[in-house]
Amino acid sequence: MRHALALLAVLAPLPAAAHPHVFIDTGFEVILDETGALTHVRTTWAYDEFYTLLISEDLKIDQDFDGKLTEDEQQRLTGFDMQWIEGYTGDLDARLDGQPLVLSGPLEPTAVIENGRVVTTHLRAVENAPVLAGKLLSLKPYDPTFYTAYTVALPVTLKGGDACMIEAIEPDIDAAMEDMRQQLLRLDKDADLEENGFPEVGEEFATDVRISCPGS
Repeated sequence: MRHALALLAVLAPLPAAAHPHVFIDTGFEVILDETGALTHVRTTWAYDEFYTLLISEDLKIDQDFDGKLTEDEQQRLTGFDMQWIEGYTGDLDARLDGQPLVLSGPLEPTAVIENGRVVTTHLRAVENAPVLAGKLLSLKPYDPTFYTAYTVALPVTLKGGDACMIEAIEPDIDAAMEDMRQQLLRLDKDADLEENGFPEVGEEFATDVRISCPGS
């Protein structure tokens, strides 16, 4: 969340429509089979405290704020964020050697409340299960509209790829901010950003998680 708070401070002078409204800490489990093929990616989302409060009120769960859910509350929470509309990518750009990977919709959803935050996970199958040996996997979590801001603050792990290397390339926030300012300057000063849509700048604020595996 430290990255998110720093981002908020930088964005404070900009119009409200240019600010993220939801902050999520994210992490990944990259799953390889015994042949080194990429079969699945499991994603974790930890929602910020304020959005957790909104979720709890909307779903009418954890009304006593003790973080303990009844069986009925657990059922309401699990999968609440997995009702994806057609075309939604799950805010994840997955590529292998620069080519986009096709991922399934969310599988095996889980949800808990930990330390005052809703934390969910979901599994996604990778179409054709490509072998990673000698290639570069890129996982970039972002919302193109920047309504949601993602920070890779949770663990990134590999299952079945002991020799692979993980590297996180952080975004150049200053450059992203300058680009956002320039795009705002090109808009009519009286334009309503909420109605006319804000330029899609989310990728520029995204961390690029890169996983490379030695060739066979």
